[in-house]
Amino acid sequence: MALRRFKARKITRTRRLETESQSVRRRVRRLQKIIPGGLGLDKDRLFHRVADYIKLLRMQICILRALSSSN
Repeated sequence: MALRRFKARKITRTRRLETESQSVRRRVRRLQKIIPGGLGLDKDRLFHRVADYIKLLRMQICILRALSSSN
C-alpha cells in the first residue's frame, strides 16, 4: 500500500514538473511573439530584449506625458 502511494506521488510530481515546463515554454513563446525581434532568440537574449523594451515603453510614456502637459 505504501509503495502505491509513493509511486502515485512520484508520478504526480513528474506530471507537475512537465506541466510547469510546458507552461514556461508557452510563456517564452508568447514573449517571443510580443517583443519586436524576439522570434528566434534564446531565453537569455529574449529577457534582455524584454527589459530593454520595457525601458523604451516607459520612456515613451514619459515623453507623451510631457508633451500632453505642455499643451
